[in-house]
Amino acid sequence: MYLTIHGLVLRVTAYKDQDALLTVLTPDHGKLTVKARGLRRKNSPLVAPCQLLAYGEFTLFEYRGMYTINEAHALELFTPLRKDLQKLSLGTYFAQAAELLSQEDLPNPELLSLVLNCLYALSKLNVSEYLVKSVFELRGACLAGYAPDLDGCHMCGAPYPNRFDISQGCLVCTECQNRTSEGIRLPISSGILDAMQYICNCDSKRLFSFTAGADTLEKLSSVTESYLSTKLERGFSALDFYKSLMIPSDYLS
Repeated sequence: MYLTIHGLVLRVTAYKDQDALLTVLTPDHGKLTVKARGLRRKNSPLVAPCQLLAYGEFTLFEYRGMYTINEAHALELFTPLRKDLQKLSLGTYFAQAAELLSQEDLPNPELLSLVLNCLYALSKLNVSEYLVKSVFELRGACLAGYAPDLDGCHMCGAPYPNRFDISQGCLVCTECQNRTSEGIRLPISSGILDAMQYICNCDSKRLFSFTAGADTLEKLSSVTESYLSTKLERGFSALDFYKSLMIPSDYLS
């Protein structure tokens, strides 16, 4: 039985002597594990379409419950991304998180679209890495069922709260925070709140169509990162490596 899919390679793992196992995010079949025979062999024709963060068309055949690649063609390699180690590590973080956010055999075209759009933004749009990272983290959390409640203080209803509870995913005002010390509550400005509301509610085609100052974007990125890692209950090696490479002047450009 043959199956033709479009998908993004989220992970490549060595398998046996010259083969590899790929984790591929697809729109119609969710996350799939497929075998690439001879991928680690010199001059393999599968090298380009089967590399990490490659988006391509794959023809698979199934045998004894395992999908194996029969043919593959690269559709987008995000080449500019691969020339910048800092951006490549950020894109790899997106892949690691997307693997955790997706499920086997559960269609998730919205998540695939989000990852592809964020990789495209890193590669070809002149936008801040802080902005792209925040969009991925918060929108990804929403797609996974962790949409935060951003409609005022969840305790008293005050319209302009200034703390975000990363465990509960809700807003708290100063007065209510002073009455209880439970949970980690990060300070947020009106600019950060506006950006969070925009990311959660805007049309997917306009995710990168908002602007904010460098300081706001930096703090927004810290909030969204803390929120996603709290909900997923884990950290990411690629994110740690990315942070070790960060050059502030480049990061804010």
